[in-house]
Amino acid sequence: MVISSKGRYALRVMVYLAVNHSDDYIPLKEISQKEDLSQKYLETITRMLSKAHLIEAASGHGGGYRLTRNPADYSISEILNLTEGSLAPVSCLKDEQNMCERSSACYTLPIWEGLAKIINDYFDNMTLADVVRLATEADKPEENKADKEDKKPDSRKVKENN
Repeated sequence: MVISSKGRYALRVMVYLAVNHSDDYIPLKEISQKEDLSQKYLETITRMLSKAHLIEAASGHGGGYRLTRNPADYSISEILNLTEGSLAPVSCLKDEQNMCERSSACYTLPIWEGLAKIINDYFDNMTLADVVRLATEADKPEENKADKEDKKPDSRKVKENN
């Protein structure tokens, strides 16, 4: 399974809107510049997101895009399933019903079913709010570094105790 650029960019748009979540609309030009993505390509992606009611658009002065719900109410799988169609690791699992004539005798099918379950559970249980939290924690390298330094055992004390 490879997530397409459409899926990755859709996530970046949604995360950007989540980080800047408010009642205000964010112009596509701003998203394009801040995320360093083609505005033309983002037009296609935002149209798809808007048709699925994940975002809403407003045109004219003060127009742009915004989320239709709270960031905690979007699962990552909802966004990726829209853009990718399926997150199945192998083609025989893309449809609800496995149509492969070998499925009843396939020794490797349980491997792929297990991987599909892990992927789906991971993305089903991760929200835009989770991604925003992780991203904002990563934006604070000095604070995180200081916190980690405080939690590291003092190597001199470890040696002295041994």
